[in-house]
Amino acid sequence: MDLLNTLVDKGLRRELPTREEALAVLATSDDELLDVVAAAGKVRRQWFGRRVKLNYLVNLKSGLCPEDCSYCSQRLGSKAQILKYTWLKPEEASKAAAAGVAGGAKRVCLVASGRGPTDRDVDRVSKTIEAIKEENEGVEVCACLGLLSDGQAERLRTAGADAYNHNLNTSEGTYGDITTTHTYADRVDTVQKAHAAGLSACSGLIAGMGESDEDLVDVVFALRELDPDSVPVNFLIPFEGTPLAKEWNLTPQRALRILAMVRFVCPDVEVRLAGGREVHLRTLQPLALHLANSIFLGDYLTSEGQAGKADLEMIADAGFEVEGTDTTTLPEHRADAASCGTGGGCGSGSVCSSEEPAPAATADQARTDQARTDLVAVRRRGAGTDLAPNA
Repeated sequence: MDLLNTLVDKGLRRELPTREEALAVLATSDDELLDVVAAAGKVRRQWFGRRVKLNYLVNLKSGLCPEDCSYCSQRLGSKAQILKYTWLKPEEASKAAAAGVAGGAKRVCLVASGRGPTDRDVDRVSKTIEAIKEENEGVEVCACLGLLSDGQAERLRTAGADAYNHNLNTSEGTYGDITTTHTYADRVDTVQKAHAAGLSACSGLIAGMGESDEDLVDVVFALRELDPDSVPVNFLIPFEGTPLAKEWNLTPQRALRILAMVRFVCPDVEVRLAGGREVHLRTLQPLALHLANSIFLGDYLTSEGQAGKADLEMIADAGFEVEGTDTTTLPEHRADAASCGTGGGCGSGSVCSSEEPAPAATADQARTDQARTDLVAVRRRGAGTDLAPNA
């Protein structure tokens, strides 16, 4: 297939595909799916071998967010029956993080609901970062606290944070349909602040919100331009009690095509298989490891994932290996660029690197009456509870 040969060649050279080529990946048929996975897998192995990086989420503060992001169970007005609690103490967060590290996680992601941190919040998170680093030698810490004000990224870096996550989530053209309490530009600004402070930028997307193929390509191309080191690919978890509860638009096959498109557009970036993989990929999760080189271990922020032991068995059974703390995740050219505070090569086509309506339902999309609501499990263990975490 000429398209896939072209995309493999470009991926091995870190060359940007055209928008038409990216759209063509999403338009491939189920008969071509394994060819698509195999082609994108060649690019993944070129830059990351058969390593899988494990990441672990700690929800520092759950629920009661003043923002109105339609996809989020913690949003303003959410009726989802999730855990709600205020800030964990540093020692509580460190204990939760230790469970993930013991399960093999190389990075701990500290997340707090809200528009963005106050200076007092940054102080609180800084103490948490210090506590985690003191107890877990070699672990990476990523903070995800919302929109950053001037100077806050630098303070987190000084405290020991390695990375900062702030997802673009969807295309600029449709962003206002998803969230009204802040703008797409606000999100871009925060990613740029993190990057400028010397933090490893982490920014990704949520697929399955009713967006078109063009929207998906728009947001992934925008991410390549921003040049994050890691791109989490989330699949919408349609929580009951949120505006998008009825949006069941993904099949396992479409989810794989989306991951393949992301890999082709950002070939040498840590592509992370994130929230919703169990809900939408289901038994095809092992195939996704040929596309993504990073996953979250265990549970997510407000939903439960598959058992951590099952994650590790899946990785081993698929012929992959867990990446150790003594291994640098990114390819050498990106790691060198990151260490001197410049982009790593995803953001340009060189070696150094109008809103459209959502399409009508097709055979590639899940029907609402086929919704797997049984797979949406609210988290009831781990951080904020007295029960042992899943790691």
